Amino acid sequence: MDIKEIQSLIKFVAKSGASEVKLEMEDLKITIRTGTHSSGSEPGFIQQIPLGQAQMAPAQQVQAEVPVVAAAQTTAEKAEDEESKYITIKSPIIGTFYRKPGPDKPSFVEIGTEIAKGDVLCVIEAMKLFNDIESEVSGKIVKVLVDDSSPVEFDQPLFLVDPS
Repeated sequence: MDIKEIQSLIKFVAKSGASEVKLEMEDLKITIRTGTHSSGSEPGFIQQIPLGQAQMAPAQQVQAEVPVVAAAQTTAEKAEDEESKYITIKSPIIGTFYRKPGPDKPSFVEIGTEIAKGDVLCVIEAMKLFNDIESEVSGKIVKVLVDDSSPVEFDQPLFLVDPS
């Protein structure tokens, strides 16, 4: 396994949110830890041990690309800060989410639509009943978080609304 493959693996693990990944191959054993662990190792620490040398020599240690992990975390933190000023409208029931009242009708709301309290935002079908989901806030739709005709869970975020 060359350094490019290891770097790709590090990036994949950082994006996945896993705290530790162990990979064992015929002649190589790799452990990647992305968060602090009970062993107290550094974030982004990789330990690479060729299996033939595991008992004879101390393990080779390679420091991971911590800036990649840090950059991903800062981007996520910025997105969370931006979204924290918005109100999240969540699903009150389990069912199938529909943005339109019917297949040949326009969507209830689009991104940028101004809404008032009581406006219908979508329909959720549950047990062959179509339930209108009304807004409890006034503002502007910033983001639609669910695809049309998708199943939704109770309390799943559906829309982000800018109340200003």
